[in-house]
This record gives sequence, structure tokens and C-alpha cells, in this order.
Amino acid sequence: MDNQRNLLLAVVLSGLLILGWDVGMRYIYPTPPEPDVAASEMDPANVPGAQTASASASASASTGGASVAEPQEPLGPVTLDAALSSPTRITIDAPRVAGSINLVGARVDDLVLKDYDANVGDDSEAVRLFAPDRTDVPHFAEFGFVVDGKRLSSSTQWQSDGEMLTPGTPVTLSHTDEAGVTYRIKLSIDDNFMITAEQTAQNASQGAAIIQPFAYIKRTSTTASPDQFIAHAGPTGVFGGSLYDPNSYEELAELGRDNPAGAAAWLGFTDTYWASALIPGASETDTAGWRSLGGNLFRADLLYNAETVPAGGSLTDTTQLFAGAKESVVLDNYEEAGITYFGKVISWGWFEWFEKPFLWLLRTLNGLVGNFGVAIILLTCIIRGFMFPVAQKGFASMAAMKAVQPKMKAIQERYKDDKQTQQQKIMELYKEEKVNPLSGCLPILIQIPIFFALYKVLYLAIEMRHEPFLYIQDLSAPDPATILNLFGLLPYEVPGFLGIGVLAVLLGFTMWLTFRLNPSAMDPMQQQIFNLMPWVLMFVMAPFAAGLLIYWVTSNILTVAQQSYLYSKHPQLKAAAAKEKAEKAQAREREKAEKSGA
Repeated sequence: MDNQRNLLLAVVLSGLLILGWDVGMRYIYPTPPEPDVAASEMDPANVPGAQTASASASASASTGGASVAEPQEPLGPVTLDAALSSPTRITIDAPRVAGSINLVGARVDDLVLKDYDANVGDDSEAVRLFAPDRTDVPHFAEFGFVVDGKRLSSSTQWQSDGEMLTPGTPVTLSHTDEAGVTYRIKLSIDDNFMITAEQTAQNASQGAAIIQPFAYIKRTSTTASPDQFIAHAGPTGVFGGSLYDPNSYEELAELGRDNPAGAAAWLGFTDTYWASALIPGASETDTAGWRSLGGNLFRADLLYNAETVPAGGSLTDTTQLFAGAKESVVLDNYEEAGITYFGKVISWGWFEWFEKPFLWLLRTLNGLVGNFGVAIILLTCIIRGFMFPVAQKGFASMAAMKAVQPKMKAIQERYKDDKQTQQQKIMELYKEEKVNPLSGCLPILIQIPIFFALYKVLYLAIEMRHEPFLYIQDLSAPDPATILNLFGLLPYEVPGFLGIGVLAVLLGFTMWLTFRLNPSAMDPMQQQIFNLMPWVLMFVMAPFAAGLLIYWVTSNILTVAQQSYLYSKHPQLKAAAAKEKAEKAQAREREKAEKSGA
């Protein structure tokens, strides 16, 4: 009766877990509301110490230096087409990116990635990374200057010496203010995702001027990837030689602003597959950090130290802007070129040192077989084959421990009233039989980080995005063939945990097989829980990327094969477990008989 009650309780709790999973995920990672652009532009609390030309310069004096101010622009949303139809734009055309530069405000606010489609299909548009301010999805970079505590307005009209930015043809934007100071921003772009801005101020006025070049990235969190335990997405940078990524967008909104200690090597925002970051030049910075602008708007600020430029003098600072895909090889090349820890734009975590080799092997296998799904299967087989000797040693240790179980029980019975002597005799037994009770755990502990690292590589690998396998068109998306829409035949999508697909069913079945092959003796309640667990995980894992499920199913199949082989080599394990199960069954029968007799 107790077992039946416990089983019913386990079923109810499992049902609550399944039903609550989707709701919980929506609560933890809610879909942000549309950004309140107008409110964020109007709120004076969002305007930092630096003043626009129409504001008092005295406010910046108390800070000991200026900061980048939020511009006062015309209010109201605009459509993307309307924003990009402005005639004040310079075209960007590089091998891997395309877009335009807005001459009003010197903004790089139009950027698409040529090599990546937004959706699966031949007619899909390229991924849009940058979009102008006051659109539904603002995300852009701006370069400018603070002069005598006053910021050049974002409505400033810059002049260009060219009509197109390409790797072979840089463009220079220029503007001269009323005092006679001429500002220039020379923009160049490489063959990948890096734009370099050389900011120069030439003082042709009658007196000295205090000048600070700045750059910032502004974006909405509406389009951001969720920040998860397996990989960070959000404000990220390297300060003082260490990676700094403690805050999600929600946490940054609570803080208001975050200016980490130490010199900034780079800072910006990361998503699962994309990133935008500022890399300061050799000059020292006054401010480097992030701020919340209210609503769903956030900014990464980079402001150089103020310099007094005498009449006839000049200053130059150089800032790089990375805006593109998080490709490990490209990021590592930038790191080798001198950007500290730029490869950590990808949230590798603790196991980076063997996650990268896994990714390299995965790319190599994909290049050989021409299919990413097959590459995942082969990589899983290779890793499991490499770990097989470790598993074999663990099973041998388990077999040795089973062999000495009768002697251990005899010692325990003999010295049951003297625990100290009992432990001493058991240790002597281990020494005589050359058995280490911990050696069976060590192989498992070694395998855990390796398989977690492989799982994380598949989560982070941009190479898996939009890759097909059999009926699946995108391995980075959930399995589309779900049972409740007859494997895609019915024209509707099944939400959340109810989207049980072919891979999820295979996952549950193969995990159930691994538990069935386990010869360990368990009480009935434990056995019932283990029988139920695979089907609970089937629901939990259903919304995950198909590529991850392929890895997990393959790993389970290999585990079944490995267990079958090792148990055939160590029959004493099954024999001992069977004997223990029989003894427990007999004990239960005796208990029932005694209860019925009473």
C-alpha cells in the first residue's frame, strides 16, 4: 500500500514538473515587452553627465569628466524601410556584411550578415544585426566627440569623402563646428566583421579645447538571446585581463549602470550566435561600462580621457567595432592579432580547453561527411570510444567490489557493535583483496565534464545553425515532427513541452533501456521512479535543439551497447545483483506473511 501511495505521489509530482516546465521557463525567461523608445529618450535620468549643446556645461564639472549623453532626437517610432530610405547614407559592402552608415550622427546602424539567413528557406533574408534607432529593434553603434563638456549632437550632419565603405576603400566622415574645430572619423572594414574608426580632432579655433572621443553601442533586449546557466548572453567584456559577464539585461536594469574596475580590453553585448563589441585603442579611457536607458534599451559606453588640445593642435584615438557572427576561428584570429581574450566572446566556461578541440573535430567531421547530423553521431562515437577504457575500469572495480561483498557482510555482522574495529577490518580486507572502493566512482567523475563539454559545444556551435539532417531542416531548432500534429502533417505548431517529436521519443526509450540494463538491486519504489524518469525527461528535453537530442540519443544507444558488452565480461555483477534481488524479494514475502499472520 505504501509503495502504491508513493508511486501515485511520484506520478503526480512528475505531472506537475511537466506542466510547470513550460510555465516556469516563460517566467524565468519572459518575452520582453516592446521598448518604450519615447520614454527612454525623454527621461532626464537617462542622460549622463555630458551635456548636449543646449544644456548647461556645469553639470559635468562635478564628475571630473564628461560622459556620453543620450541625444534629444525627434520622438516617435519609425519603420525600418523609412529609416533606411534616408538619402544621408553611405553604403557598406564587404565580403561578409552589408548595410549603410547614417551621416546624421555618424552611426553604423544598418548591418546584415551575408552568410547567415534569418530563417530556413531559399527566400529568407539575411540576418539583420544592426537597425536604426526608433525602429522596433534598435541596435547600432555611434562614434563622436565631447568638446568642453558638450556632446556633438546626434543630429549633426557629417560629410563623407566617399559613397561606399569596402575593405579596399575606407571613408572619412568630417564636420567642423562653429568654433573652427574639425572632427574626422575614418572608417575602414576588414574581410570579416571588424570596423575600425580612427577619430581625429583638429583644433583650428583661437583657443584651447578639451576634447574626448567616444563610441557606444545601443540595443534593445527584445531581440536578445536568453541568458542561461549553460551559456551567458548579455553584457560581456574583458576588464583588467579577466572576463566580466555577471549580469543579465534584467540585472543591469536593476543596477542602472555597471562600470567594472580595470582597463577595458573590449566590451559589448553577446547573443547565442551574434555579438557586437567595442575595442578601445591605446589611449586611456575615462569610462567603459554599461547602462540601462529604461524600458528594454541598454548601452555599452566607451569614453576616452579628456585631452586639452591647444589652438593648432590635434588628437587621434582609434576604436574598433566588432559586429558579426561568433565564429570561433574568426574570434581567435582577432585575439591573436592583439585583442585580449576575444575568443571568450563565446561563453565557453570552465572547460574551454577541451571544448575547442571538440568543436574543431566536429567541423572536421562535417567537412568530411558533408552532414552536420552525421558529424554529431560520429563525434559522439569517437568520444565514447575514447572513454571506453575508463568505463571498463569502472566496471572492473564494481565487479571486484561485488566479489568481496560476502566477506564485507561477514565482518559487519561480526563487529556490528564495534564500528571502529569494523572499519579497520574492512580496510584490511580492501588491502588484501587489492580493491579500492573509490575507483568505481573516479571514471564516472572523469566522464561527467567531458560529456557536459560536448553538450555545451553543440549548444554554442554556430556551425549547427540551419544545418539539415534527414527530415530536420535546422538542427539548432526543436524537432519539427511532433506527435500531436501528426509529425508535421497538420498545419499547426505544438507549444512547449507538448511538442514530443521522434527524437524525444527515442531519447525516452533509449534512456529506459539503459536503466533496464542496470543490474543494481533497488527497492520497488526506486525501481518505479527509475522506470518513470525516462518519460519525464522525454517531455523536458522535447523543446531542446534537435542536434542536442541526436547527441543524447546516440550516447544512450552507445551506453546500452557498452553495458551489454561489459556485463558479458563481468557476469558476477549480474549474478550478485540477481541474488540480492532474490534475497530482498524473499524478505518482503516474509514481512507480508508476518503481517497477514498477525
